[in-house]
Amino acid sequence: MNEQVDLAKLVEQPFELLAEIERRSRQAHAGEGAGAMPAEWVGVGFRIGEEQFVAGRDQVREVLMLPESMTRVPGAKRWLLGIANLRGHLLPLVDVKLMLGSGRTTLRRNTRVISVNHREVPAGLVVDEVLGFRRFMDHEFTDTWPETVVRCDRYLIGAYRRGDDTWPVIDLFDFIESNLFLQAAAE
Repeated sequence: MNEQVDLAKLVEQPFELLAEIERRSRQAHAGEGAGAMPAEWVGVGFRIGEEQFVAGRDQVREVLMLPESMTRVPGAKRWLLGIANLRGHLLPLVDVKLMLGSGRTTLRRNTRVISVNHREVPAGLVVDEVLGFRRFMDHEFTDTWPETVVRCDRYLIGAYRRGDDTWPVIDLFDFIESNLFLQAAAE
């Protein structure tokens, strides 16, 4: 029974309708047939300045409000805003836009901290706004993207295009493992 049954014809036969839906669901779960779900990628969308980006969901531990208090780090570069105590863990807070040389992030109600899910380098990246989860189909991925204003091209690994929107994918692990990030001491 591999042929597709028109579900509309089963409207008056609820048991058969449910059986057909279950069959299609099992088939899709197993990755068989035309009913298989296309592959999708899920990331966290955010804004730096006026540009939108997306990072892999697995690279984001959590999204936080900007803490009310943080401790400045003497002798650190200006982009290292300070250290915050979040539920007993110290998290360095970094102004991403300032670090990239594109001006200071204006701290507003929408400003958020992206806690990076890295095993060795704790980091809280301060961004203008977090836009939530973004889902893309594999066929929307491209290896090219327009040049960014915030000068983060060296950390981009591709982009997703949907309609007129382009979502450059930033590799947060590359970003926080870079020499620029790891050398936070003022000169």
